Amino acid sequence: MPRRKHHHVYVIELSKDVLFEPRFRKCNPNYIDGKPCVYVGMTGLDPDVRFDKHKAGIQANAYAQKYGLRLLPDLYEAFNPMGYKDAVDREIEIGIDLRSAGFGVWQA
Repeated sequence: MPRRKHHHVYVIELSKDVLFEPRFRKCNPNYIDGKPCVYVGMTGLDPDVRFDKHKAGIQANAYAQKYGLRLLPDLYEAFNPMGYKDAVDREIEIGIDLRSAGFGVWQA
């Protein structure tokens, strides 16, 4: 029996203050001033629940915890839910697409 498709990709808008983090800037050499900064992730949870966990410091990415403002569902809702492998691939694709558009992107 095939596994239930319950994985999700998600995108969190980060405060522009993340641009003061040297590691973030180093990973985004083509960042265009004024474009959003985001964290792109994937989870087996609902994206809202995962965002709350980041903010609470539970299995959190440091940038998502410290600088996370809100989810940006327009950038990911159409893809969810999906199987694990598809979620892994889609997370990478979203990060590449957003970086190509000049966004500041962080992925774990």
